[in-house]
Amino acid sequence: MIRVLHTGDWHIGQTLRGYGRQREHALAFAHLERIVIEREVDALVVAGDVFDSQNPSGESQRLFYEVLMRLNRARPDMTIVITAGNHDAAGRLEAPRALLEAIGVHVVGNVRRRDGAVDLSHHLVPLRRGGEIAAQVLAVSYPTAACLPPLQRMTEGGGSPIVGAVRTLYEHLFAAAEPRLSGVPLMVTGHLHVAGGLESEGAERRILVGGEHAVPADVFPQAARYVALGHLHKAQRVGRDSVRYSGSLIPLSAAEQPYAHAVTLVTLDQGPAEIELIPIPRPLPFLRLPASGDMRLGELGDHLKALVRDLGLAADHPLDERPFVQVRLARDGLGPGYRAEIDRIADGFPVRVVDVRVAPLPEGLETQATAGPNLIRLAERDPEDLFRLAFTRTRGEPPGPEHLAIFHRARAEAEGTAPGG
Repeated sequence: MIRVLHTGDWHIGQTLRGYGRQREHALAFAHLERIVIEREVDALVVAGDVFDSQNPSGESQRLFYEVLMRLNRARPDMTIVITAGNHDAAGRLEAPRALLEAIGVHVVGNVRRRDGAVDLSHHLVPLRRGGEIAAQVLAVSYPTAACLPPLQRMTEGGGSPIVGAVRTLYEHLFAAAEPRLSGVPLMVTGHLHVAGGLESEGAERRILVGGEHAVPADVFPQAARYVALGHLHKAQRVGRDSVRYSGSLIPLSAAEQPYAHAVTLVTLDQGPAEIELIPIPRPLPFLRLPASGDMRLGELGDHLKALVRDLGLAADHPLDERPFVQVRLARDGLGPGYRAEIDRIADGFPVRVVDVRVAPLPEGLETQATAGPNLIRLAERDPEDLFRLAFTRTRGEPPGPEHLAIFHRARAEAEGTAPGG
């Protein structure tokens, strides 16, 4: 029996509308360390997106290495397996590999081949308990174009060449690993979007090469007792019960405000994996105003006063400890320049407004807005409404979640929030 803790999507160095998240990360990592100790964890698997940027700051790298050292001191015999995500520079993440292995940390960047065959010694990591190998991890990073087999191979029945290449990659890896398993349980990792997984609107990038979005859950070996996934920020199962995203440790965008963040404890023995979701307390409040429904702009000050009173916040509360706030506004009476007015009002309170959502247009208003003389001025329209209207007029159907995700990512980048998945 062996206990493995599955986590991922740390996104160290991430900012939210310009606000740093280092304090939140530090508190979340401290809780992760407590879990490792209290649950006597034998192995930790980090399924990609360690950093938020492929060029992380010195401060971000320092936090990462400090976390690894603390985890090693907490559980000296614990094996740590880290794979690169789409946000990570795989080569840079792997660079200190020799040093990290000295403290039981195995880093896997791009798929490595030798003489055209997968270099299994790079990807198959034994997990030990009491000195004996109790399980193996087939560690696979984000599948870049260079990692995949030639894309000419199509799946049977004329399927996508990208999905076929991902499937082939896992087939090759498992075929090489199977003779070395010696009857111990196998865990497999992946950093990609598996079909059926719930995205965070505007937060997670569509990362498969060739324009593909998701792969089916059956690309992973059926023999795997557990598949540890990264990329989607909501803790969830996809396909079969043993294929899971652990989700992120903290909310990385306003769309994740309602999420319950967690890590996943996987116990591997003779039978199916035992899976337990362990909550990670939110380091700082991330609140929706109002808690339900929408409010008029003129009510924002009263809501903020009540919030500050209920939380007991002083006017000089430290900036990096102030709660994040998502504001939901009714459309009625909302004039141009409302975003600047929100900032002006919020500036008098110890909070950080990081997202503003305006109630959607009532059904049929798109037609009214373009037919006849009573046109609504652009300054009075929310950008998302304009996108929906333009998309519907051009395509003849409303945008789907995938189109809205691209729009929100572009909007976030333009406003400087730059959420990432």
